[in-house]
Amino acid sequence: MDTQITSTAATPPVIRREDYRPPLWLVPDISLTFDLDPQATRVAARLSVTRAGTHDRPLRLDGDGLTPLSVSVDGKALAPADWRMDGGTLIIALPGDAHVVETLVEIAPAANTQLMGLYASGGLLCTQCEPEGFRRITFFPDRPDVLSRYDVTLRASKAACPVLLANGDPVEQGDLPDGRHWARWVDPFPKPAYLFALVAGDLACNADSFTTMSGRAVKLGIWVKAEDMPRTSHAMTALKNSMAWDERVYGREYDLDVFNIVAVADFNFGAMENKGLNIFNSRYILADPETATDPDYDAIESVVAHEYFHNWSGDRVTCRDWFQLSLKEGFTVYRDQTFSADMASAAVKRIEDVRVLRAAQFQEDGGPLAHPVRPESYMEISNFYTATVYNKGAELIRMMALLLGPERFRKGTDLYFDRHDGQAVTCEDFVKAMEDGGDIDLSQFRLWYSQAGTPRVTVQTSHDAATGAVTLRLSQSVPPTPGQASKAPMAIPVKFALFDPATGAHGGEEVVLLTE
Repeated sequence: MDTQITSTAATPPVIRREDYRPPLWLVPDISLTFDLDPQATRVAARLSVTRAGTHDRPLRLDGDGLTPLSVSVDGKALAPADWRMDGGTLIIALPGDAHVVETLVEIAPAANTQLMGLYASGGLLCTQCEPEGFRRITFFPDRPDVLSRYDVTLRASKAACPVLLANGDPVEQGDLPDGRHWARWVDPFPKPAYLFALVAGDLACNADSFTTMSGRAVKLGIWVKAEDMPRTSHAMTALKNSMAWDERVYGREYDLDVFNIVAVADFNFGAMENKGLNIFNSRYILADPETATDPDYDAIESVVAHEYFHNWSGDRVTCRDWFQLSLKEGFTVYRDQTFSADMASAAVKRIEDVRVLRAAQFQEDGGPLAHPVRPESYMEISNFYTATVYNKGAELIRMMALLLGPERFRKGTDLYFDRHDGQAVTCEDFVKAMEDGGDIDLSQFRLWYSQAGTPRVTVQTSHDAATGAVTLRLSQSVPPTPGQASKAPMAIPVKFALFDPATGAHGGEEVVLLTE
């Protein structure tokens, strides 16, 4: 196999937004079978691939750290001369427009110290695939604009892994010889590879249910170590509150029959929104009055809501490419912020959010690492999970909501979800849905996605005692940032009210749009 490796990149290439091209091959359906073992797991993948458009380019399947054991096309095993490796990428020349490609690979979860892909953690086998971890599990076009329906079968030791979980709904299970068992999960909703997940291990379940607004009963499960079960009640309450709130505020109903959360001690993200199987670091699930503070409880509520809200803003409608990361993260942060505001004190929550902006995002925007909410290039996408993409991105959504008002903003989000359900789209698509649904021109507002830096707004007031008129003069300046020496004026909505100093009352709030 080593002789087939033709090149290995010494340093990561620079990936540029302007270089985006649609995928040449699509994978409408994928079937995966895992023979799970911490030391040596075998993954059999069956990909239904279709050529996108007219071209003669080969199929390229991303891989990283995989040991290929076999490759076949349309049921016929390929000879080594019929496929090759370019670094970690498997390349196969395919003559027709539709084929079934099957691969068998071996991976070592216990040796996976990157904690990306499939890895072992505290007696569990679990996954993390965002942004590019799925290629460490099997060969696949590991990019967010390739959406597939997943059919997954897990096999493992029944003693070591009595619980076998994956995306979607459980459809079959049974016993195997030699003390092993199996379970099959099917997710009917197309999703990108970064949303794939599995968990296998010895876990206990806090089971509950939720009835959706259309009357469907959804089984809820929070899976933890048995000794942690008493510490999961707050997370379950937060989950049910999130589901009800998303129906009430955004009209978004959960779409599967099962929703599972797993708490993992060594999970390297705070939490991950894998479709129907969220995986959390334990600190965002477990709490009890003896050891948890009020901020701990608030964080659990917020993160549980955030990951659940991704079911629509991230899973059902996902990103075309990683430059659009704020499409799902900025929007979902805004959604979890407003959820938390509704659950407790809106004023206190807003103060907390602004403190985060001032402490983290303003510093980032004013320093050498300043970048737009939608970056133009990267070498390592993991470096762009930043306060700018998340928190400033949320403020962009908040400004659009302010400009449109509640009713028109809801029309815009309804249009966004309905227009792009099952698609991988861009920040521009979101703004266009706000324009169309809210009947507003956001041409200048788009600069917020491409210009870095924190604008400074200066307000001057004057009062004419004779007429009682108050005049506000607003001006703005946008500081230079690395790579952007001069800036165009931003569209900045400003909400204000005039108060009576004697009574503390005001005559109503108004919104003006500063554009120069």
